[in-house]
Amino acid sequence: QVEVVESGGGLVQAGGSLRLSCTASGRSFSRFATAWFRQAPGEEREFVAHISWSGASTHYADSVKGRFTISRDNAENTVHLQMNSLKPEDADDYYCTTDPWDRATIQSCEYDYWGQGTQVTVSS
Repeated sequence: QVEVVESGGGLVQAGGSLRLSCTASGRSFSRFATAWFRQAPGEEREFVAHISWSGASTHYADSVKGRFTISRDNAENTVHLQMNSLKPEDADDYYCTTDPWDRATIQSCEYDYWGQGTQVTVSS
């Protein structure tokens, strides 16, 4: 049994920052690439960022490039998403997921284990 857990969501004013965290039980994140997606009600999940198993390679959606930073601490079995200069359009449920093939694809169907999500609200 693998359980992915996100934390760190909340309410922030536009221009502010939040740091999301993701950890997994039953599986070491240090062995697998990891990504963040986000989803608004009634819409498909949108790729946000991806990090390789070693942390040496990262990819970002154009909409968050330069504002968000994905990182990992394999010793702590944790992946973080630092979100700066938040905009109202960044408000979504954010999900952490594992990438079994380290392909950094933007297609959510290519990922396997997902957390329950953490909600980010940005007030204007």
